[in-house]
Amino acid sequence: MGQDRARDEARGRELISLPVDAHLPRIVNAVRRGRFVVVVAPPGSGKTTRIPPALVPDGKVILLQPRRLAARALARRIAEERGWTLGAAVGWQTRFDRRFDRTTQLLVATEGILTARLRSDPLLEEFRTVVLDEFHERSLHGDVGLALAHQAALARRDLRVVVMSATLDARAVARFLGDAEVVEIETRNYPVAIDHAPGVEPAAAVAAALARATTTSPDGAVLCFLPGAPEIRQLTRALSGRVAADLFPLHGSLDAGAQDAAVRATGRPRVVLATNLAETSLTVEGVREVVDTGLVKVLRRDAAVGIDRLEIERISRDAADQRAGRAGRTAPGRATRLWDPREELRPHREPEIARIDLARPLLEILAWGGDPLDFQWFEAPPSARMSEALRLLDQLGARRAGRITELGRAMAGYPVHPRLALVLESTRGARRAVAACAILAEGWRIDESLETSNSDLLVLGDRLARAPETVRRAAAELEQRVTGGPARGSADESRAEGEAALRLALFQAFPDRLARRREAGSSRLVLASGHGAVLDPKSGVRGAEFVVALELVAGARGPGSEALIRLASAVDRDWIEPTSVEVVHETDRESGSVRAFESERYFEIELSRRAVAPDPSTAERLLVELAGERGLDAENSAMLRRASFAGVAVDLEAWRSEICRGRTSLPTMDLVRGLPGETRVRIDRDAPDGWTTPSGRRVRLEYRDDDTVIAAVRLQDMFGVKESPRLGPRRVAVTFQLLAPNGRPVQTTRDLAGFWERTWPEVRKELRGRYPKHRWPEKP
Repeated sequence: MGQDRARDEARGRELISLPVDAHLPRIVNAVRRGRFVVVVAPPGSGKTTRIPPALVPDGKVILLQPRRLAARALARRIAEERGWTLGAAVGWQTRFDRRFDRTTQLLVATEGILTARLRSDPLLEEFRTVVLDEFHERSLHGDVGLALAHQAALARRDLRVVVMSATLDARAVARFLGDAEVVEIETRNYPVAIDHAPGVEPAAAVAAALARATTTSPDGAVLCFLPGAPEIRQLTRALSGRVAADLFPLHGSLDAGAQDAAVRATGRPRVVLATNLAETSLTVEGVREVVDTGLVKVLRRDAAVGIDRLEIERISRDAADQRAGRAGRTAPGRATRLWDPREELRPHREPEIARIDLARPLLEILAWGGDPLDFQWFEAPPSARMSEALRLLDQLGARRAGRITELGRAMAGYPVHPRLALVLESTRGARRAVAACAILAEGWRIDESLETSNSDLLVLGDRLARAPETVRRAAAELEQRVTGGPARGSADESRAEGEAALRLALFQAFPDRLARRREAGSSRLVLASGHGAVLDPKSGVRGAEFVVALELVAGARGPGSEALIRLASAVDRDWIEPTSVEVVHETDRESGSVRAFESERYFEIELSRRAVAPDPSTAERLLVELAGERGLDAENSAMLRRASFAGVAVDLEAWRSEICRGRTSLPTMDLVRGLPGETRVRIDRDAPDGWTTPSGRRVRLEYRDDDTVIAAVRLQDMFGVKESPRLGPRRVAVTFQLLAPNGRPVQTTRDLAGFWERTWPEVRKELRGRYPKHRWPEKP
C-alpha cells in the first residue's frame, strides 16, 4: 500500500481537477472531528472517486454502492486515477463477485455486503470508515446498512460514518446520526436547456438529439433513459440503420465489459440507451444530449399475489433533474423530456423499504442480534409489510417465538433470499439445488419452450453451461458457501433422487406459492392466496395437478386479473399438509337444500372434501336466508296483508326459523299454518278472507298495501245490503266492485248507501235496457 500511496502522490498533479477537490480538507477534518458527516454534492462533482481515497490515510474504508455494476466500475476508476493496484490497494465485493485481498485499503462493495460482514464482525473492526454513497436512492439495503453502521459506531468510538448523496434531505440523515455535520458542495454546472416533447417517439427524439450533439462535437454522445432492458432492446432495433452512430446498451444485467464499453468515449458519435443506472451511479463520458422518457421500473409489493410486482412509473422530480444534469457535466447541453411539462412529479424517490419484500433484511437484523420490531430504523417500514415478512420467516423455520433459529442463522449466511437459502440448507448443497438457486437469484431464463419435466429448474440447471457469466459465477460462489468446494453430487447422480429432493425443497421454500390446476389439463390455476394464475405456455411442467410458482409475474391490477407463472415445479400431493380443516355448508338454490362437506384446505386451495351431516343451526340459518331471498308467494303475501290489516305483527324471521328448524331442505312455506291458533282466530275475525252476501254467495276479500279492502261482487247479490260493511280495528269500509250480469264492473264504491240513493236510478235504467229479463227493483 505504501508504494501505491507514493505513486498516488506522484500522480496527484496529473489528476483531472474536480469540484470536490477543494473541499477535501474540510471533509476529512469534519470526519476526524465529529465521526458522522453528511456530504451533499451534485453528479459529476467527483465525490465518489475522491472522498473515500482521501479518508484512507486514517484507516481502511468500505465504500457502499446500491448497484454492483457501479461498484466494479468505481473500483476500476479509482485504481486508474490513483495508480493503485486493482484487487490490492482498492478492490470490490458484490454478492457473487469479489476482487480484493488482505492488503486492500479501500473496498467498494454493494450495500448488502455490509450487513453480511456485520454478522461476523458486529463492530466492523476491520474498517475505520463506512461511506454510504448515493443514499438518495433509498435502497432497502442502504437503509438497513445506515442503521446498522450507526449502531456499530455508537458502540465503537473510533468508527466513522459518512453518507453521500446528490439529492438528499441532509437534515433528516444528520438528525438520525446525532446532528452530524453537513457539507454541501455547490458546483457550477454548464447550462442545460430543457425541452418537452410529449407524444414524440423515443427513436425520433434520439435521432434529433444525435444530430444536435454531433453538430456541437464530432464525437458527441446522446444518453437516452428508458425504463428497462426490454425497452432498450426494442429501441436498439428501431434505431438500427436509422442513425450513424454506435449504439450501446447500459443496464444492470450486463457484464463488466459491456458496461465499460457503454460509459467510455470512443471518438465516434454514439448513443447510450440506459436505465436509471446512469442517473448517478455511472458517468457516461462525452454526453451532450439527454433524451428522457421519464419512466422507471419500480418494485412494489402486491399483497394480493404475495410478490413484488415490477411496475413502470413516472420518475420523481429529483431523478428528472439528475438525468438532465448528465448533459451539462463538461459543456452546455440539452435535455428532451418526453412528457407534458404540466405533469406534476413527486419531489423525491420513494424508499424501497416502504414498497418491497422485507424478508431478507429482517432475517439479517435477527442474525445481527436485533429485533425488527424495536430496531432503530432510519425510517421504519410499514408495520403490515413487516408482519408479512416475519410470517414468511416463521413459515420457513427461520424464526420461532420471535427469535432466530439455528436454521435461520444458517440461512442468513447465504447471499440470497431466505427462500433460496432454505433450499441450499435442505439439500445440503446438491449440484442441482445450487444451479437452481443461482438461476433464481440472477433471474435467468431462456426465451424458448422448455422440455416436459417435473421442474423447469431441472431443465435450466442442465443448461447452466449456456447461462450468462453472472449466473455461472453465482453458482460457483454458492457451491463454495455451502460445501467449501464443488457441489455435492456427480453428473450421473440419480435424476429421480435429485429431482424429488429439489422439488420438495422448493415447495418448502415457497410454501405460499402453491398452485392447483382448476381442472385437469388446464393452464389456469388458483394460488394459495386465492388469486388466479396462468401457467406460461413455455413451461415444461404440463401434467402436474399441484405446482409451486417459482417465478410469478403479477397481472394487471383489479378484479379478474391473473398472474403469470413463468417457472414452475411439480409438487407431490402427499407433501402437502392441510393448513385448516373445516366443515363447509353449501345451499343448492334450485333444490332448496343444504349440504355439508368436511373440507381440507391449504390456505385458499381446497385439497379434498367429504360429505358430512349438516350442522342443524347452520342449516336452519341458510334455509332462512334462502327463504328470504325467494320471498313470499301470492298466498302468503295475502295472509301477511290480512295480518297487517287486523293489527297483528308477524315476525317473518321467527316464522321462517320455526318452519326450517331441524330441516336440511326448504319446506312448504305456509304462513297460515305457521301462525299460532289464537293469532289465526284474531285475523279471521278482524280480516276475514271473504264475505257472504244476502243471497248466500261467498265473495273473496282482497286486502291491499294501502289498507283498502276490495270485493268484486255481482250487483244483484247486493240487493238488500244498505251500507258497506266495516272490518278490522279501524272499521274500514269494504270497497265493492259492482258487476253486471256479464261480469264487467258497473260501479266501484265504498259508500253503498250513497250509491243506492244517488247513482242507482241511472244504473238501473241502463241495466234494464241491456238485461230486460233480469229483475232490477227500484229500491233494492
